[in-house]
Amino acid sequence: QVQLVESGGRMVQTGDSLRLSCAASGRTSIRYAMGWFRQAPGKEREFVARIRWTGGITWYADSVKGRFTLSADDAKNMVYLQMNTLKVEDTAVYYCAADTSGYCSGIRCYVADAYDYWGQGTQVTVSS
Repeated sequence: QVQLVESGGRMVQTGDSLRLSCAASGRTSIRYAMGWFRQAPGKEREFVARIRWTGGITWYADSVKGRFTLSADDAKNMVYLQMNTLKVEDTAVYYCAADTSGYCSGIRCYVADAYDYWGQGTQVTVSS
């Protein structure tokens, strides 16, 4: 079992920056990669970013590429999503997720089914 707890979400204005954190606990030795997803009201959950623990390789959704940066602190079992130049359309509940198997590849890693454990989410609201 892996427990994930997100934090850092709040209301900000367009153009602001925000850093979300995800703390992993439990059997953290089995995690292969971590991801962030988000879900806006009335919309499906969508992929935001992914990072592999080994090597720190990252992947980003086109909508956030160049604005968001995902990093991981292996010693602290923490993952951070730095969000810059926030837009109104970034408003959503942001979820941290753990991929413990690493079986996905390519775009298959961009879907929720590739992840085994999820946090409760943290709300990010960007006002104009």
